[in-house]
Amino acid sequence: MRPKVLDPTASTLERRENSAKKIRQTSGISQGSRGYRCRMTDGLPEMTSLERTALYKSLGNPLRRRILDYLGRHGEANSTVLARELGESSGTTSYHLRKLAEQRLIEEIPEKSGGRERWWRSLPLRHITPDPATMTPDEYAAAADLAHLKIEFDTALYHRAHREYTGPEGWTQIQRTNTWMTREELLAFMREYHALLERYGHLREDAPEGARPVMIRYYAVPDATEERTGDPAGS
Repeated sequence: MRPKVLDPTASTLERRENSAKKIRQTSGISQGSRGYRCRMTDGLPEMTSLERTALYKSLGNPLRRRILDYLGRHGEANSTVLARELGESSGTTSYHLRKLAEQRLIEEIPEKSGGRERWWRSLPLRHITPDPATMTPDEYAAAADLAHLKIEFDTALYHRAHREYTGPEGWTQIQRTNTWMTREELLAFMREYHALLERYGHLREDAPEGARPVMIRYYAVPDATEERTGDPAGS
């Protein structure tokens, strides 16, 4: 039996086709989607439909993740700008931009592009975690690489959150809770969580004055010690 991957991704189309067969957990918003908001469908975010193995490989590439992160923070860039900011050659960044575009993680900005100069912006995207048992070996290996990369990023984000926390009214918020839920209640909670993101989040171009990009992570994990069937008090 394969160990479970912590944070692989799957496409919208696969989610819809298999929703009657398996339950999947949603992961956080990808690096390339900061400043964007996805359309809601049946209480869940509309996700870009992508071929899975190639998507994992694109998102699991460290330089492509840095490119997506830069586009998410700054809105747009060309290969020359990215080469300067990321310390790479323009030929290298141009190659990776094309690969990201093939996976529909970014798109060209036609009104700014001309001749050999091409400007790019990120596209909205959310990920969901599939059942590792449904994945091919190549998909599993690529998803594992992506999981490890995102764990490193989220670990750094966790430490930063604690360093920058200034109280309940500050920009940085930290919340940890233990509670009891049925699976149905957890899924309902997840849908309401996405509804809150839709309600309070803004597109980059529609964000009000004073708005900043905010990185939010949501994990819901049942206690692994045993499958409990009693009440919270254990009686």
